[in-house]
Amino acid sequence: MLHVRVIAPELVSSRVVEMLAGDVAVTHVVVLAGAALSPAGDLIEFDVVREGASSVLDRLREFGLERDGAIVMERIDTTLSDAADRAARRVPGLGVDAVVWHEIEQQTGEEAALSASYLAFMIIAMIIAAVGVLLDQPILIVGSMVVGPEFGPLAAFCVGVVQRKFALVRRSGLALGVGFPVGMAVTVVAVWLLTWAGLVDKSMLTAERPLTDFIWRPDALSWVIGFLGGVAGILSLTSAKAGTLVGVLISVTTIPAAANAAVAVAYGAWDEFAGSALQLAINLAAIVVAGLLTLVVQQVAWRFTRSGG
Repeated sequence: MLHVRVIAPELVSSRVVEMLAGDVAVTHVVVLAGAALSPAGDLIEFDVVREGASSVLDRLREFGLERDGAIVMERIDTTLSDAADRAARRVPGLGVDAVVWHEIEQQTGEEAALSASYLAFMIIAMIIAAVGVLLDQPILIVGSMVVGPEFGPLAAFCVGVVQRKFALVRRSGLALGVGFPVGMAVTVVAVWLLTWAGLVDKSMLTAERPLTDFIWRPDALSWVIGFLGGVAGILSLTSAKAGTLVGVLISVTTIPAAANAAVAVAYGAWDEFAGSALQLAINLAAIVVAGLLTLVVQQVAWRFTRSGG
């Protein structure tokens, strides 16, 4: 269930309340006339079940509330209310399967921003992975996967394409197009510095690494794992199950592959660079294809559910 707070100008407030009162997905409607000061208007609060949220939010936007008022939405973890239970029963489908597009666009849009923190996480993750590659330590590889922020822009790219939000597509493409090269460049420098300090050397890269050599030796399973990871990642976002996303990040080797490529560049191991770059390309492509297909299937399936099919 979602809690929505609306500031509605006096001219449209009564129509907004009438619309909410007639929607079976809406409950717990509260109206405070003239309570809002900036922007001025009536404060209207209500709860809506996830399976009916997208249509309610679309109708609210038709009143011009984004321009003349405000629409603020937040998730509710626990609701003890018979009225809420009745609303959930009246609306077809299950809330866990519902895609609230406004929520997903906002969430992925924030994660797709090319910010200083995004670049910092990208650099930190790649350096951790680079050390993991040289030490042949899977635990460091797993740690880098969790720290890496690349799934946010990848998910935003998929959402932008499916929803035809091309500004979101450009923003996520910029984050990926800048983030990976910057992270790899800094990692190359970091490897040089660690080598100069005597902490690592090229022999660590060329030695047998049975625990981490899968990073630069892609095969058919690389595509399968990347694809499944992309499906699970999108589902974790659309179903509001953020905890699942951690497991997804651990399954996809985008950051480790980029880091391995950077280490290979630092030491001039071009065959390993080629394998790592291929692994990175396979994972990125698999995640994007999986994300697009998952969102399209969810979109079609939900329309079918709502139509009573």
